[in-house]
Amino acid sequence: MTAAHVAEALGIDAEGLAALSGAIDGMADRIEAALDLIGRAEGRLIVTGLGKSGHIGRKLAATFASTGTPAYFLHPSEASHGDLGMVTPQDVIMALSWSGETQELSDVIGYAKRHGVPIVALTGAEDGTLARAATVALVLPKVREACPHNLAPTTSTLLQLALGDALAVALLRRKGLDPRDFHGFHPGGRLGAALKRVDEVMHGPDALPLVEANAPVIRAIAEVSAKGHGIVGVTEAGQLAGVVTDGDIRRYLERAAGATMREALHETAAGQIMTRGSVRLSPDMLVGEALATLQAKRISAAFVTEADRPVGLVTMLRLLNRGAA
Repeated sequence: MTAAHVAEALGIDAEGLAALSGAIDGMADRIEAALDLIGRAEGRLIVTGLGKSGHIGRKLAATFASTGTPAYFLHPSEASHGDLGMVTPQDVIMALSWSGETQELSDVIGYAKRHGVPIVALTGAEDGTLARAATVALVLPKVREACPHNLAPTTSTLLQLALGDALAVALLRRKGLDPRDFHGFHPGGRLGAALKRVDEVMHGPDALPLVEANAPVIRAIAEVSAKGHGIVGVTEAGQLAGVVTDGDIRRYLERAAGATMREALHETAAGQIMTRGSVRLSPDMLVGEALATLQAKRISAAFVTEADRPVGLVTMLRLLNRGAA
């Protein structure tokens, strides 16, 4: 029975999201106006709300900040006791209140009116105090709460969260941010690791396993053993011509079983057994992209090159140890 209750609540939430999605066309002009206000602001986005709307507001402030829109959360009660001094006319306020009548927002609204600070409202009441005071009111559709008594803020807060996140994503796209820009906002954790550049995690030039194309196979084997990466780069005039892996060496020795040791190891050049057209990575490639490339090609290592010259080496183990996944 409990699982059925969970499914029922999720179904109500899904109905609420469908209602919000269906209302977007009718809100298009207001949404564009809200995005213009926030996107063109010289200051920051101040998100405020109380109770469950406040919890959603804190999350939205974090989302905006992490996607390139400077933002912070202002508690409406603390605002009345001095924190309004952090708000400037260059800022934009985003105020959340489902009822539109949250008394604690009155001081924030009054301050904004006195100092010409625009207000974007996320509310469920078209004719509420907040909507009437707002520069732009984004009015969410009336929905049934997932709470069986239709009382606890559940579906309504979900809609606030969904619309706020969607606004943050729309601003991100307006700004034209690409994944590299995210590293500045997410330097830590798995996301931070995936957004680092290859040249930040690669084995550098001094650690590269390299031999000239005319070097004997025995020297390639020694280089693979010495550097311990299971691969050696084969160069011609300083440029990477191909690679020899420990698998290439095993397969070569099987084919050369009938030759003498001198012929197989000392008189055959590394260039004769190398694989040309090997996978190459660029120094400015994101670590997440590099990991995906190794996985797609089913290889455990690849050289990093600039103008075909080897400048680094990336291994699957190195990437995983640095937190990419």
